[in-house]
Amino acid sequence: MARVWKFGSDVDTDQIVPGRYAPYMTSEAELGKYPFIEARPEFAREVQPGDLIVAGRNFGCGSSREYAPKALKIVGVGAIIAQSFARIFFRNALNLGIPLFEAPWTDEILDGEEATLDIDAARLVTAHGTYALVPPPDFVRDIWREGSLVGYYRKYGRFPGEGEQGRG
Repeated sequence: MARVWKFGSDVDTDQIVPGRYAPYMTSEAELGKYPFIEARPEFAREVQPGDLIVAGRNFGCGSSREYAPKALKIVGVGAIIAQSFARIFFRNALNLGIPLFEAPWTDEILDGEEATLDIDAARLVTAHGTYALVPPPDFVRDIWREGSLVGYYRKYGRFPGEGEQGRG
């Protein structure tokens, strides 16, 4: 079971990792100290590998800094479920291999509750219900399985879609 870390709508990349800490982010270990340092100071200390972020609309809006999703990956966030994502954040997080799901029911999930995310079955199970997720395309699952887009490329020697269906 994973802990749910609940956030509202319009969580921007400066809330995830404030830009003013950029000079101190000289390594992955350092970057892992700063997620939500101002919005939820306990997050970086208490988050456990596999924990889930559940949020409202427009998660990851703001600047296109890749270190926001990278910091979440470093601390082991297992997945992010939000009503919607800022497109650049979504793409950066996908490329880093963080499972992302858009779902309309995130308001029903409680901060701090225990939940089980079954990626293969595309569902989230909590003490008060089972919630359906939209299954991602196979190529997205492949990126997640390999840990990142770079991991996918290293394994297959191509990017998803290259050399398929007469292309390449």
